Amino acid sequence: MSLAGITLDKLLIIAILAAVLIGPERLPALAERLGTLVRGLRDLAGGAKQRMREEMGPEFDEVDWKKLDPRQYDPRRIVANALQDDPAPKPDFATAAAGSAVATVSALPRRHEGPMRFDDEAT
Repeated sequence: MSLAGITLDKLLIIAILAAVLIGPERLPALAERLGTLVRGLRDLAGGAKQRMREEMGPEFDEVDWKKLDPRQYDPRRIVANALQDDPAPKPDFATAAAGSAVATVSALPRRHEGPMRFDDEAT
């Protein structure tokens, strides 16, 4: 079991250090406050879930919540799957050039003889 990189043995060491540093006098009061905080967070989450169920109606139970879980989107797996796909075959140059809409030099309009005209008022 690992929660944010903290394993059970590390959590046990932290608990022992906290008990030694806090002391036996203040430890029961802090444990009670921690329990109250956890119960309050659990009630808050339950209330939010109940409110969502009331506002969404019957569609709330129809939603597949596992599809919306962000933990399933592992960037390494996504990149590996993208690299495994076969790329589309590349067209040859003649086919690509024939289908392009790029103007060539020969297709540009020719300028009349004489000095280049420009608009004095243009910016």
